[in-house]
Amino acid sequence: MEEPELGGNVFNLCPMRGRYSISSACGEEREDRFSVTNGGGSVGYGVASHREPCVTSGYDTLDAPPRYEFYSNTEAAGRRRFRPSLFQLYAHQEDDGSPPPLYEGPAAGEAQGATAGPEDEEKADQPQAEPTRFGWVQGVMIRCMLNIWGVILYLRLPWITAQAGIGLTWVIILISSCITGVTGLSVSAIATNGKVKGGGTYFLISRSLGPELGGSIGLIFAFANAVAVAMHTVGFAETVQELMQEHGASMVDRTNDIRIIGVITVTCLLAISMAGMEWESKAQVLFFLVIMVSFASYFVGTVIPATPEKQAKGFFSYRADIFAQNFVPRWQGPQGSFFGMFSIFFPSATGILAGANISGDLKDPNVAIPRGTLFAIFWTTVSYLLISVTIGSCVLRDASGFINDTVSGPDAGDCLGLGCQYGWNFSECISNSTCPFGISNYYQSMSMVSAFGPLITAGIFGATLSSALACLVSAPKVFQCLCKDNLYPLIGFFGKDYGKNNEPYRAYLLAYVIAVCFILIAELNTIAPIISNFFLCSYALINFSCFHASITNSPGWRPSFRFFSKWASLLCAMVAVIIMFLLNWWAALIAIGIVLFLLGYVLYKRPSVNWGSSVQAGAYNMALSHCVSLNQVDDHIKNYRPQCLVLTGPPALRPALVDLVGTFTKSLSLMMCGNVVSERSSPDAVNSACDNSYIAWLNQRRIKSFYHSVAAEDLRSGVQMLLQGAGLGRIRPNILVMGFKKNWKTDRASCMDSYIGILHDAFDQQYGVCVLRMKDGLDTSRQMHAHTNLAYEALSEPTETPSQPPISVSCPEASGIPPQTPTVFQTKQEKKTIDVYWLSDDGGLTLLIPYLLTRKKRWAKCKVRVFVGGDIQHMEERRNEVMGLINKFRLGFHEVQVLPDIDESPQPENVKRFEDLIAPYRVNTINKSEDLEAAGLKDYPWEVSNTEMERNKAKSHRQIRLNEVLCDYSREAALIVVTLPVGRRGVCPSALYMAWLETLSRNLRPPVLLIRGNQQNVLTFYCQ
Repeated sequence: MEEPELGGNVFNLCPMRGRYSISSACGEEREDRFSVTNGGGSVGYGVASHREPCVTSGYDTLDAPPRYEFYSNTEAAGRRRFRPSLFQLYAHQEDDGSPPPLYEGPAAGEAQGATAGPEDEEKADQPQAEPTRFGWVQGVMIRCMLNIWGVILYLRLPWITAQAGIGLTWVIILISSCITGVTGLSVSAIATNGKVKGGGTYFLISRSLGPELGGSIGLIFAFANAVAVAMHTVGFAETVQELMQEHGASMVDRTNDIRIIGVITVTCLLAISMAGMEWESKAQVLFFLVIMVSFASYFVGTVIPATPEKQAKGFFSYRADIFAQNFVPRWQGPQGSFFGMFSIFFPSATGILAGANISGDLKDPNVAIPRGTLFAIFWTTVSYLLISVTIGSCVLRDASGFINDTVSGPDAGDCLGLGCQYGWNFSECISNSTCPFGISNYYQSMSMVSAFGPLITAGIFGATLSSALACLVSAPKVFQCLCKDNLYPLIGFFGKDYGKNNEPYRAYLLAYVIAVCFILIAELNTIAPIISNFFLCSYALINFSCFHASITNSPGWRPSFRFFSKWASLLCAMVAVIIMFLLNWWAALIAIGIVLFLLGYVLYKRPSVNWGSSVQAGAYNMALSHCVSLNQVDDHIKNYRPQCLVLTGPPALRPALVDLVGTFTKSLSLMMCGNVVSERSSPDAVNSACDNSYIAWLNQRRIKSFYHSVAAEDLRSGVQMLLQGAGLGRIRPNILVMGFKKNWKTDRASCMDSYIGILHDAFDQQYGVCVLRMKDGLDTSRQMHAHTNLAYEALSEPTETPSQPPISVSCPEASGIPPQTPTVFQTKQEKKTIDVYWLSDDGGLTLLIPYLLTRKKRWAKCKVRVFVGGDIQHMEERRNEVMGLINKFRLGFHEVQVLPDIDESPQPENVKRFEDLIAPYRVNTINKSEDLEAAGLKDYPWEVSNTEMERNKAKSHRQIRLNEVLCDYSREAALIVVTLPVGRRGVCPSALYMAWLETLSRNLRPPVLLIRGNQQNVLTFYCQ
């Protein structure tokens, strides 16, 4: 059977019943391969072997049943599946020149025209190596608990209890847990609103709030985690150094010993991290078991009767008196305040994002992150509360540790402290503030209370090392995702991944260097407050992300986790910011300053990313609300703004037109570039008209404009669509701006008539009209050799070829953004003049646009000269009259010139030139009857009869004379603005009117802008 021919493309679809059918028998095992022949080249579309479900039977259809692959961005076996396009479903088969949809396409990076061979099939059949993935217990809950149970738990919680008392310690713990708990709920909501990839906190915030805030917080959060590595490592080093000191060992001194131990430790942790997530996860499980054993040892130790050695150090098991005394605060030292203790404790609650930070290594992040994070917050909060109340009920604040400091008879009256009731006299060290033991002085109090002290030491090792290890993994993972998004310069080097788990080895080394730098501080109480503000800032933005996504009511905000409140998220975000300033106001200012600086940088650079953030949804809501609210406000002259519909075609082809209008509308009013795509263009061009490339061109040129394209049979029909349909509500164009048709003499007469008809259509729609003429023309397509538009080019073709092939429109995917062509309107105008010929009153638009130009920096030095007509006998009166009117308008124009010779007869040679210009359009019939003349004008409206020439003779001579005046007065002007003459429809033929415009603006070096308002006032000197 002979294959039907379709536009030169032959589709060889052997296994199909119909030419476009892909359906097969239900449940049939199918492994087909289709080849599409196009110009001798073969394009292979492979269909993976699979069992097709019974969806359709008895019908040859392109429709495909719902499939997961149609909605997924991932690729399976090197292929990507697509559903058929709407055009391919409804278009007639003979009109479809594109390959039929086979529901599959080549994967990203695979050549579109490459034919799949046997080797490719084998690679597709071979299963890819699956990287290690973790569930919610091992991947999130244990990891978060280990990160929360850090150095603060063992080494600082007893000391915080001594300072703040049990009551305020519980308040500190509960406030921290409320912040982290609500943040955990917000994280759960964000994490369940779509598929989560690697990048953790940065990924969640950036995909919710956008790259501006997401990028800054990602950078800060990665840095805070790197500093947290140093904090936990220093805690480990402190414990090791104290053990060495107890046994009389020392390397240099206390500070340098901590530095040496810390650097060695973090180097070992780096080796474990770089070994891979599987080894790191096994180490975390081991650390978790060690901590559990240490907890058991501690709680058992609290109920075992105290030995004399432990009593000398302040431990007396559970006593109501000790609980009562330790329940109230007793502040000591420079950090002795509620917020001082809060700043030291809060980093111990900041491990809730440890699981989210490795979201790319989880089996199901949408389930694992909410469940594991919330369980971790609950159990760690319970453990903190229990340890603070038990240590505060068993151990005194001050104790000497000497076994001989017992109460003797004579000294009983002078004994100080609660220890006296239990037979111990710690009065001397209490009075001198030199007690080495007690929870106020001894950081290892939990080890002393424990049933077996070394287990607590092991727990400290496990907690500090596990927290340091988790932070050392989190920081590079977050930073890697940030690097791959290319939001900031010079960091892409660290985003390279290695191995099946895509490990960021370079980012590991960077985090290692940052950690070593802070380990050299060697003081835990100094490092902890540094990262508190950074974590609080991160939590504030996470909660704000959840609130903002909820408040925008975006249809895309559909988290499967429902147990959150947008108002609780907002409150938590505000509390986090307030606490930042209460902890350390200058550190809070630094953190916020860094965020704002990074935010400003991303706003300035405007990276080409689109993640569907809530900021975009919020911007839409605000714009929609303001547009609707404008419907309740009536128009007023004082609020008039020139809102321009600019017929640019593809904007890059007429940059001068874009630059001029963009100058006086920027940050003031609406500008919309209109493009008409002819029906003969390809379907892809009709659907998209390459909007993205032109909008990108406008943004690159810093022109604040919309771009709107329509498909129509011809240019005039398309412009009529734009005139009637452009805009939204009251934000709609009121001025049509177009270029002068320079080739009207050589073009088809019908195209010239269509051009004049566009002006009449604009007047019918109550639009003002501006026509710009440049000496060298406006269209730069000849120089660019790109971006052809049939609707515009048709007006410049002398003949029409029926067999003309479809016009190819260059799209951003093929050619990128069109080149930027410089124009005179981009340069700064020196002390030149803007000459305004206000010859007819159009409502003031002829004056308003030059005034708006002079408000811009490029035109600020230009002087505006206003020319008006008048009699030679009343020149001064006319000048004063116009000057007074301009002063009432407060336009700031100070020079008005009266032209008494404007009504004189033009030069004969110029009249002869005009007659030669219009001669090709003159009707040669002599004594033509009125009926025949009317019929001729209807069929050929561009033809000019003798009657029409005579009827419009005065107007013609006026345009000739006005051109002579322009050449005399304005040869050196920066811009000439002239009132646009109006040709009466049915009275002035289109060719005659076009000759007026040609004659009026010919032989002038400066740009000429012809303006005609809609005869409605746009200027007023009233205040209401």
